[in-house]
Amino acid sequence: MSKIQEALQKRFQTHRIVFWYDAQKELRQDFETVVLPGVEKVELKENEFALKYRLLRAEPEQKFLLYREGPEPAYRDNWLLDVQLAHDEFRTDQASLWLSELELGLEFSELVQKYPTFFEAKSRLIALKKLLGERDSHSQTELKMLAVCASAEPRIDTILEALLQELAREKEDKAKLLVRCQLDTLLWKQLERHYGYHSEAPGIYDFAIELFKSCFAHGTGGSVQLSSEALVFLKRWKDSRRYGEAFATLSARSAEILQMEQKLSAMDFRQLMDIDYFELIDQKILSEMVHGVTERSITSGELSNWVRQRRQSHWHDKYKHIYAAVDFAARFIATLDNSLLAMDANNETMAEGIKKYTEQWFQLDQFYRKFIWHKRQSAEATLLNELNTRVENLYTNNYLLPVNDSWQAVVDNSPRWAASPVMSQQHFWRNKVKPFLTKKDRKVCVIISDALRYEIGHELLGLIRREDRFDAELTPALSTLPSYTQLGMAALLPHRTLALAEDTTSTVLVDGISSRGTEYRRKILDIGHPGKVSAVLAKDLMSMDRDQSRELVKANDVLYIYHNLIDKTGDSKDSEERVFNAAENTLKDLLLLVKKLTNANVYNILITADHGFIYQDRALDDSDFSSSVPEGEAILYRDRRFILGKGLKPAAGFSHYSSESLGLGGNLEIQIPKSINRLRLSGSGSRFVHGGSTLQEVVVPVIKINKKRKSDISAVGVQIHPAASKMITSGQLTARLYQQEPVTDKVQPRNLRVGIYTLAGELISDCHDLQFDMISENPRDRELQIQLVLSHEADQANNQEVILRLDEKHAGTTHYQEYRAVRFQLRRSFTSDFDF
Repeated sequence: MSKIQEALQKRFQTHRIVFWYDAQKELRQDFETVVLPGVEKVELKENEFALKYRLLRAEPEQKFLLYREGPEPAYRDNWLLDVQLAHDEFRTDQASLWLSELELGLEFSELVQKYPTFFEAKSRLIALKKLLGERDSHSQTELKMLAVCASAEPRIDTILEALLQELAREKEDKAKLLVRCQLDTLLWKQLERHYGYHSEAPGIYDFAIELFKSCFAHGTGGSVQLSSEALVFLKRWKDSRRYGEAFATLSARSAEILQMEQKLSAMDFRQLMDIDYFELIDQKILSEMVHGVTERSITSGELSNWVRQRRQSHWHDKYKHIYAAVDFAARFIATLDNSLLAMDANNETMAEGIKKYTEQWFQLDQFYRKFIWHKRQSAEATLLNELNTRVENLYTNNYLLPVNDSWQAVVDNSPRWAASPVMSQQHFWRNKVKPFLTKKDRKVCVIISDALRYEIGHELLGLIRREDRFDAELTPALSTLPSYTQLGMAALLPHRTLALAEDTTSTVLVDGISSRGTEYRRKILDIGHPGKVSAVLAKDLMSMDRDQSRELVKANDVLYIYHNLIDKTGDSKDSEERVFNAAENTLKDLLLLVKKLTNANVYNILITADHGFIYQDRALDDSDFSSSVPEGEAILYRDRRFILGKGLKPAAGFSHYSSESLGLGGNLEIQIPKSINRLRLSGSGSRFVHGGSTLQEVVVPVIKINKKRKSDISAVGVQIHPAASKMITSGQLTARLYQQEPVTDKVQPRNLRVGIYTLAGELISDCHDLQFDMISENPRDRELQIQLVLSHEADQANNQEVILRLDEKHAGTTHYQEYRAVRFQLRRSFTSDFDF
């Protein structure tokens, strides 16, 4: 089909009569050969009067193609002018054919003649036609032509994003196409109109550099060249999932050209807290934070607020572990400064020492563990080296050693290994498990996680309580001594007596039966509660499907579940440095285990440990090892933290116990290095140890979990503080938001998006994603101030009501619903156009 025939058919889809003037007298053959079903072809040749009667009266439904060989007659000589103006005219020049294909009127002739290269490509014509609307103006059509060249939506911001993405990929196909189609001048006019961009040598790269320069200047009080709309664009661009990578690439290039590293070096990092246009800003802030915490020139409260503030940074995910490491280091130092670590051996008991540990001191172990874990995850050894050294020295010399030296003195003065009213681990079955069995149809599952020390249990408590319908309580227990796996596991079983086997295996006998391994422990459980007890490994339970796990629970009143990740990792010289990573994974494992058990219709769960541990991340010195050498008639078993034997020779560096003094049967003697000292053991690690009597080793958690039938969690409330005026008169609005209560286990954080919208729901400002997770009891600490910048779309809403809106995402979806809203009157004067 010829172009002429195709164009004519499209004309007749919307018109009954079409005039065709062959001004050059060269298309008669085309007229004679063209086939148009349902259309009568008539040549205009001094037959206008009769033809007019036929067109309008005789055949008012018939379609006509009226051809005249020669130019169109002057209006005063054209007898069919009124008919022509009421219907359509077909032109055969290239511009007319393009207009015909696009179904545009003759008023667009100048536009297609202005950009002939654009219309020469059939693909561009097709793409443009899909975008065109019935009432598009010339400027709207031009914008859509830009969009076609940029393969973007017909909006200047999306066109610009597409061009910037191409620039970031070091390509220029779209940019060259704009120049070839003579649309580049139009683009620069659009950028000047929307963003205030003007340059003697305009270009996409030049614009990108000016964009970063102006937005940074706005945030730091410098000279600004672009309009406020540029700031809105930059914020949307950097937060875009589709174009965020391009933003990061061009940010790095612009930072180098603008010499941002030198500029930032001379600035106070506090001035940069709300800015994230360059990765160097995060690096500057982190460097200053690390130095400030190391030198104690920054308080923990200040630092935590800044870390929370920087969560909004584009680069936060990359540096989140460094932010967290510095935060935990600051909290460790602040807690250490505020702690009274000494104990009076003459006036205090073991119970009082455990109380102090479980109320405050354990936090130092927890903060230290979190710092080390995040430090390792960050892989930034150089940046954190000085701070790491400071934390390590404080942990060992100002906390771990003095608190356990003090505790050791209290232990030495105690007549027996007990800390009433703190429960002894040997009474676990009697005090914690057996009460469930006295009630009809009551079941209990016991999860024993090897080396789950108290501070990890405390973190687990918070994780469990944050789950909907889960309630939990944590109490401490005093582990058996020595604090090693075989004895701790045995103590948690039903028994009358525990005894250490008098051989080299360190096996523990429960009422004369070996307790080594799951099968023996299952046998001992069956003796303690015949018929409806079992023991499984956690990994085996997790591999069961729902029916299998429910059947297991249904068949047993008591189910012991053994989990071993922390001890398994720490006890190997090759992996002990990953023990804190194992602790993080243990928390995830145990939470999954709890959920699996409750899904199997278990409503009562106990979680505990056989013992705790000491871990120091630094390389140990000679002073960390005991100078005393164990001697005696028979040394049957030797570990890094205890000795089992007979006729052991007392030494100043050891605490010496008989089995009886520790509540154990048999005739073995036990020696334990005092405080945190280790024994040298060939082929064994030394940073992770247990078996001794330090607080970290012997205070173990007992978590009692119950699942409720009704929901018991909520999210914090957030209010919009009433503004002094309900009028917006400039290009920006400062909003004050207030978190109504502190975050707790059962009152959880709330994530909201804030922006300014028209009554029709169109966003007319930048928007911010905010997390309200503040835990402070002080209401002033829970206030948040945010600045919103109006976009050029706000001009259309001037002198109208607009809405400051907080939106919340539907769980598990990408959809938002309104959470809070306040109405304002937008009344900007022309002078506001000059505000950034």
